[in-house]
Amino acid sequence: MLIKFKVQEREEAMAAQMVDQAAQSAEDSALLCNMHLIDRGKVATAIRGRVRGDNADRLAEAFKVLGDPTRVKILDLLSREELCVCDLSAILGLTQSAVSHQLRLLRMHRLVKSRRERRCVFYSLDDDHIVRLLSEGLDHVSHD
Repeated sequence: MLIKFKVQEREEAMAAQMVDQAAQSAEDSALLCNMHLIDRGKVATAIRGRVRGDNADRLAEAFKVLGDPTRVKILDLLSREELCVCDLSAILGLTQSAVSHQLRLLRMHRLVKSRRERRCVFYSLDDDHIVRLLSEGLDHVSHD
């Protein structure tokens, strides 16, 4: 309990310091607003709730991986059912080597998982978050 309190106290002190720095930056720059008025409450809330460090880096990496049309197609196919490299290769018109390379990247970023059955390896999406991410992305690009 004491540790939690200390961590929260430290985060609030850091947030207050960042609010002060943001206010100083705003005062130093005439390009931000005409009034140079900082809402300390909003700034503090935003600072406390923002994406931090490793999570920001990992999310950016996941979006980079999703930036390739072939990988998006693979994820879309795997959202429907698990498939092996041979099946994916036939559907996509790519070599098995090319598909394996893409699957390795997707597995490294925990977007797909594999399951071995005798001599065949089947791939599926790592979890339901990936399905929702794809669905939301498709809704976004399809929206008029």
